[in-house]
Amino acid sequence: MRRTGRERGHDGAAAPTDPELLLRVLCHEFRTPVSALTSLTGALADDRRELTGDDRRAITRLARDQAVHLQALLRQATAGTGALVVPAAPDEAAPLAGILREAATLVPAHRRRTRATRRAAEFAVPAGRTRQVLVNLVENALRHGPADGQVGLYAAARRSGLSLLVTDEGRLDAGLLDALRRPVPAAGMSGLGLWIVRQLVAVDDGALHVHRLRPRGVAIEVCLPLRSAP
Repeated sequence: MRRTGRERGHDGAAAPTDPELLLRVLCHEFRTPVSALTSLTGALADDRRELTGDDRRAITRLARDQAVHLQALLRQATAGTGALVVPAAPDEAAPLAGILREAATLVPAHRRRTRATRRAAEFAVPAGRTRQVLVNLVENALRHGPADGQVGLYAAARRSGLSLLVTDEGRLDAGLLDALRRPVPAAGMSGLGLWIVRQLVAVDDGALHVHRLRPRGVAIEVCLPLRSAP
């Protein structure tokens, strides 16, 4: 996997209070776990798809976590708090390995590529936020990449912190770059998912980058500092 060129998003934008934007965020945040649950339950029900015990356990854990996330969104919406982007409560720390395994189950096995260094797999990350970041990015890759293209999840620990890559075989276009640079999302749903990811990553003083891959493809990189774990 060779990278050529690098663009950096502007992180740390403040959470909005505009009711129309909050409604769009809520709709998007419902779409992602619903889509994930549809994919996960479909995988469990598909008799043609051979699943290992580890696969089934990871699917079950992610389905549970996405159901919990939906319940939290409903509580926030009915409470009228406006806290639909960044969770207010401290996030429990967990090793990255299990969270990566859960997010990978969203991708059919024949399209999935995963790799993590041992140190990265053991890295303690904020479990809820990191899970939602990876689920959002994987869902985005599945939605916008080629229908039969490969989707990759890669993790490596560096001197400065943790690097997480989600790749697909799509194109790096102006719309993607614009979504990573905007301080607030554009009208409609386009680019909203990446904006939400930026808010979640910013809570842990992380950053979001995009890379063009050769011979084809796009990588979204999440960089978390060593002090990101609670």
